[in-house]
Amino acid sequence: MKKQTLLPLVTLTLMGLSSVACAEKSEPETFCRFVPERQDDFAWENDLIAFRAYGPAARDKTENSGFDCWLKRVKYPIIDKWYGGMKEHSYHKDWGEGHDPYHVGSSAGCGGTGIWLNGERQPLEAFTAYEVVECTPEKSVFKLTYENDIDGTVYGEVKTITIETGMRLFDVHSVFTKDGKTAADLPVCIGITTHDGKAVASSNPEKGWIACWEEIEGSELGTGAMMQPELITEIKEVKAKEKDQSHIFIITKTNAEGVVDYKAGYGWEKAGEITTSEAWNNYLNKLEN
Repeated sequence: MKKQTLLPLVTLTLMGLSSVACAEKSEPETFCRFVPERQDDFAWENDLIAFRAYGPAARDKTENSGFDCWLKRVKYPIIDKWYGGMKEHSYHKDWGEGHDPYHVGSSAGCGGTGIWLNGERQPLEAFTAYEVVECTPEKSVFKLTYENDIDGTVYGEVKTITIETGMRLFDVHSVFTKDGKTAADLPVCIGITTHDGKAVASSNPEKGWIACWEEIEGSELGTGAMMQPELITEIKEVKAKEKDQSHIFIITKTNAEGVVDYKAGYGWEKAGEITTSEAWNNYLNKLEN
């Protein structure tokens, strides 16, 4: 185990998988790893979706706790291949397997959280530590730790993220703290960026989901998040003048243990199956929380 001090409040714990790219794999499976060679990303995927979160190197920069969609259209793992081929083939261009045209910036991206204070999302910046719990072909589980001082109060969040094969949404179990203590009844938001209003936002309060449908670089994409509907305080679309601040939000509160559970993910037209906003909404309607 190796520790690197970053700020007085935060440390980065390096453990788990090697950062050296693995050999190419051709079978559908899940995968996750820390990516220090690309500004401390943490990336995860299954046979249908891929994502990344931003780590310590991104703190005090544009990105914070938002999640980035990597749009894949092949069943086999692409994370190591895309990161390993950055010099020859940028993953911002589709070379046949998919690409990363999704903009996150300072937004929540697809399923990022924040503290809901005074009617606004207050992100907890980029993650400060990670831990790989399990990484098997069928399921990957890992933890991301977040911490940020907001107006003199230190808020913390530990996300346990689980991704399994065959699912377009990953599961998140978040535990929030306030000045180091369990943060019960804390207002929290789960966001999907509307990319400055370019995406069409929709929701189904009875099923507990929010979604966006948009065109990105010649293809269409559905993103979404969901949780148990009885735990939702409000579903709110925010249209802001500032870049990256327009979202549709699920607003909720932590339980007595400081916990919020939810799911997030996407369906990409170019990958097939989810090719219309109706198909994406129907997919979300059929899921069980």
